[in-house]
Amino acid sequence: MKPLPLEVFEGLVADALDEVPPELMKLVDNVVFLVEDRNPEEPDLLGLYEGYALTERGWQYGGDLPDRIMIYREAICDICETADDVVDEVTVTVVHEIAHHFGIEEDRLHELGWG
Repeated sequence: MKPLPLEVFEGLVADALDEVPPELMKLVDNVVFLVEDRNPEEPDLLGLYEGYALTERGWQYGGDLPDRIMIYREAICDICETADDVVDEVTVTVVHEIAHHFGIEEDRLHELGWG
């Protein structure tokens, strides 16, 4: 499907974040969520977590720039047929990348149905 306008897509990401239980969002620490068109190195990638998972942070962690979760607008729209599909895929991708922040690896996410 044709990529949704940036403002509309950003709204979907915000809606997906609103769906994450508040108790879980309180644990998300030092993370910024960004919407980009595509990952330049992997154009088909739907989302990406860059940073130090909570399970990797030790006593030396502090003063670091925020971790980044990128959600790729064009890549997601490419694999969707309808606007409802985009809504579903954005939600899955947001949850998937937040899980990486909590240290959950790709294989485990696939086992849980989030990959």
